Amino acid sequence: MAKKRVYELAKELGITSRELLIHLKELEIPAKSHASALEEETYHLIKELLEEKPAEKKGKKEKPVEKKEKIEEKTEKAGNPRPPVVTVMGHVDHGKTTLLDAIRKTSVVAEEFGEITQHIGAYQVETPHGKITFIDTPGHEAFSTLRARGAQVTDIVILVVAADDGVQPQTIEAINHARAAETPIIVVINKIDRPNAQPQKILNQLMQHGIVPESMGGDNLTIETSALKGEGIEELLEAILLQAELMELKAPYDVPARGVIIETRIPRGEGPQGTVIIKEGTLKTGDNFVAGLTYGRVKRMKNDRGEQIREAIPSTPVEVLGFQDLPTAGDWLEVVKNEKTAKKMVEERIRKSKKRAPVPIYSIEELKKRMEIEEVKELNIIIKGDTQGSVEALKNSLEKLAEKEVKVKCIHEGIGNVNRSDVLLASTTGSMIIGFHVGKENQVDSLAKGHGVTIKFYKIIYEAIDDIGRIIKSLVTPEMEEVKIGEAEIRKIFEIPRLGKVAGSYVLQGKIKRGVRFEIKRDEEIIGEGRIASLRRFKEDVKEVREGYECGIGLSGFDDFQEGDKIIAYEEREKQQ
Repeated sequence: MAKKRVYELAKELGITSRELLIHLKELEIPAKSHASALEEETYHLIKELLEEKPAEKKGKKEKPVEKKEKIEEKTEKAGNPRPPVVTVMGHVDHGKTTLLDAIRKTSVVAEEFGEITQHIGAYQVETPHGKITFIDTPGHEAFSTLRARGAQVTDIVILVVAADDGVQPQTIEAINHARAAETPIIVVINKIDRPNAQPQKILNQLMQHGIVPESMGGDNLTIETSALKGEGIEELLEAILLQAELMELKAPYDVPARGVIIETRIPRGEGPQGTVIIKEGTLKTGDNFVAGLTYGRVKRMKNDRGEQIREAIPSTPVEVLGFQDLPTAGDWLEVVKNEKTAKKMVEERIRKSKKRAPVPIYSIEELKKRMEIEEVKELNIIIKGDTQGSVEALKNSLEKLAEKEVKVKCIHEGIGNVNRSDVLLASTTGSMIIGFHVGKENQVDSLAKGHGVTIKFYKIIYEAIDDIGRIIKSLVTPEMEEVKIGEAEIRKIFEIPRLGKVAGSYVLQGKIKRGVRFEIKRDEEIIGEGRIASLRRFKEDVKEVREGYECGIGLSGFDDFQEGDKIIAYEEREKQQ
């Protein structure tokens, strides 16, 4: 029997894939994405059911019109549809730039040294179904640098894997970076024209890292391509736009523009420039703006083809000239009212940045605070080791340390020294880095200090396990229990001005402490409770009075006591496991 994809049926019915998926859910028909395959019998049934619905609503035309107006009004407030922003990632020499070259129909590879991407480029392509903005990164470090600075630019990640080479260390890094960013991943198995291409082997390898193809019941679309021959490109573009349709990407166009700077440079004979991807609003020539610790006025804008333009709408990559100083990649460019406002904002930011000292935000104390405020229940770790065996052993041992309240989650694992990419990933995911029998690359310490990332190195596995075990135990909220600590008998009652009634007492057993909870017993019946507000011996205030001594006890919460009543003191203590 012939099968049909969700998006194909949606086109036939004249509705979006998202709408069709909602109908399928209502009918309890399993379909995970727009590329899910439906049996012929199933899609005929759905087609009949959905085509009957308009006929059922005859004579009720006014209400749908009213609803539609409300929906349109809501959509207008939320924003208008915008093109998806896509980042291409993967292992070196797996064909990332060649793939973009095939998409853009321009020669980028030939202009770059060694056919390896040397800079970030942003390009917008026009397809029959809509525009797509592509970011071509030189590595995962750039992707995480933006995220570390709070700039979530990417909507979809394209993971390129060579069919003749398979999953490599940088492929795994790309998966972990994309997963940490909670970004949908579309897998492109490239170079399928090679004689030794093994697409199925690639899919099996990816599944070992949590990437399950939609064809095997997972959520990840997989497209086979030959970037050199231009095969599979149309299918890829369609997959991106279908994924974007499901995500319902929108942005307001008529608000002050905001965008993320993805690269900066100072060309010879010109001022500082930045490549910006607009996130919301419309950036226009003449707009005043702030960007990180600098400001400026848009003197000139160029699109990805080098053409001068006067305005840029959401998801558009644009080169901006007009910065006072060179901004930093990851800075937000924000349009403000005038130059005076821009200067004032930047001066205030500079003043605050000088005061702000880098604090290890993932120290034990900070982790405790985050757990209280954000209810964080996981200790995220990144493991780098000398061999795959030692990394696996350490990972398994540490994940077994999980307590009821705190779980250990390995965000990324790899072989080799701790590098900049590890630090940036740790920064964006709140992870601690653990190095086992490895060192660190240059500038890792300064980068880690700047981002507040903790790095710990070990040479003996049980030392790492014991150390992380202590950290986990310190993060767990201890289970408390109430314990009786003492008992006193009231032998005389005093009336003291401003204090009221005070119980002159004799401590029969244990000790009585100020601030703890008490119960009053009369003939073995509890008649009241509260807190011990004050404790005195002779005329001195004391913290506690032990067995065999007399004292004056001020009680809060109950004052109807008599001579002969017993005061039972209780203290909260950590329950012994």
